[in-house]
Amino acid sequence: MGIAETQADLMARAESAPETLTDGFHLLIDALKLNGVETIYNVPGIPITDLGRYAQAQGLRVISFRHEQHAGYAAAAAGFLTKKPGVCMTVSAPGFLNGLTALAHATTNCWPMILISGSSEREVVDLQRGDYEEMDQLAIARPHAKAAYRILHAEDIGLGVARAVRAALTGRPGGVYLDVPGALLGQVMDAVEGQKSLIEVVDPNPKSVPAPEAISRAVDVLKSAEKPLIIIGKGAAYAQCDDTVRELVETLGFPYLPMSMAKGLLPDTHPQCASAARSLVLKESDCVFLIGARLNWLLSHGEGKAWGEKGTKKFVQIDIEPTEMDSNQKISAPLIGDIESCAGALLEAIGSDWQKPSEEWTGAVSAKVKANVERMAPKLRNNNSPMDYQGSLGVLKELIAENPDVVLVNEGANALDQARSIIDIHKPRKRLDVGTWGIMGIGMGSAVAAAIETGNQVLAVEGDSAFGFCGMEIETVCRYNLPVCIVIMNNNGIYRGDGENWGGGDDPSTTVFVKDARYDLMMQAFGGVGVHVDNPDALRAAVKDAFASGKPTLINAVIAEDAGRESGNIGNLNPSSVVAQARYPQAKKV
Repeated sequence: MGIAETQADLMARAESAPETLTDGFHLLIDALKLNGVETIYNVPGIPITDLGRYAQAQGLRVISFRHEQHAGYAAAAAGFLTKKPGVCMTVSAPGFLNGLTALAHATTNCWPMILISGSSEREVVDLQRGDYEEMDQLAIARPHAKAAYRILHAEDIGLGVARAVRAALTGRPGGVYLDVPGALLGQVMDAVEGQKSLIEVVDPNPKSVPAPEAISRAVDVLKSAEKPLIIIGKGAAYAQCDDTVRELVETLGFPYLPMSMAKGLLPDTHPQCASAARSLVLKESDCVFLIGARLNWLLSHGEGKAWGEKGTKKFVQIDIEPTEMDSNQKISAPLIGDIESCAGALLEAIGSDWQKPSEEWTGAVSAKVKANVERMAPKLRNNNSPMDYQGSLGVLKELIAENPDVVLVNEGANALDQARSIIDIHKPRKRLDVGTWGIMGIGMGSAVAAAIETGNQVLAVEGDSAFGFCGMEIETVCRYNLPVCIVIMNNNGIYRGDGENWGGGDDPSTTVFVKDARYDLMMQAFGGVGVHVDNPDALRAAVKDAFASGKPTLINAVIAEDAGRESGNIGNLNPSSVVAQARYPQAKKV
């Protein structure tokens, strides 16, 4: 059971202790432990400094970051990896706001997380008397969280924590805010009564079984498909019913596309994987089965040129949230329920005599996959200096294949887009990236959480711009001596390092960084291993050394300045300017 204590354990401890009183500090810690929390990600400060110290003294692991946003990203990633609420703890007002982005990130990604922030007293806040870091944090948090609560009395701490845990996990998971005024922590009450007030949440995420008629409808739609496609989303990876999902996909025999954090639920090398034929299957399919995936912007809302002729596709969708259905396209067969229950019911309904799709369809997809993989292969084997993305990521693809338990953390523009398509993932929940919001700066927080929660080697592939959002957390990686290898794809700028100042002045272009920056020396300054490489062979050797040693390592991988492109694969989201293209010749280059 680890450090978790049962209600009986807590009562026995309270009754045998010489003290007759307890306080808010210890009740909050006991409530978290009672509900299985083992790690807190935080930044110490007023009024939670001692809360972290007491938590550490009571056996919780408290990981202190340099910035609350990254502590929050770590908690969010922990929620995805463990299927339990990741806990982030911050100071009031500015610290709370720093953590709020991560809370919204967790809510948008449907990951369970609890943000606990110290705050000013209600009496002062409500009268706007100008207290230290005065802010109505509860009101600010509500639009960005699945739920938000404030605890005012020590006897309600158990109830508040229980409410937060259940809200974070029940139905569609999400981020929950828990407001803890500073005075609450110092409130005292009888120790035995305090332990009686704590609540261990029972069955916070019960099964949600789909209706039999919904299963029959879905089977009928799937049977009628001639060119079916499965899209697997990160919700399926979060569900941790890996065997059931694999059995369903293989029984149906449909080609499938994994979304980025669903990669590895079935290996990317699986014969049904159609990632290398994405354009073909999206355009030509006549029935799309969504498993834990949403038809949001990441899938172009299920419409547009990439999806072929409008109105030619039927959609079947599994989701725990009923309002997700028909959010962008008509869902012909909605399956409301948890993924394991829905997948299990489908397997039972289709039976052993299921007719897989025709060889004409699956063969065409396989042929396209084979052709595209063969066309890309030589590019992944080049040894150019400075490197391009294909040669450098080709090396990392090989090393991940040799070390499939490594957790890949990935962010950037080109570094993200190209790694997502080049590096195969072979096991579930071995890839963490920017998620639904496409947030830059998640890298180091996610890397720390992956190392802490899994104990596995972590490989963080970072664009040099993305790294700038979170780079100071390499000190955190070194301080806790975590097995994290960071590869910075350094092309001297945002998107590219060869931008020009359109005004012709002395200032660098808005997208250009200091030339030939030595990020590896930053890592050495904190006692980690820093390596500078400029060709794929050297990159391979450096990453192998990092994996063998398990030491905190940062590899400054020099990429050609012109290797990337504007905004990676989503440059279409940048509005264009006809006037700019007429006035500035440089605009046409970009």
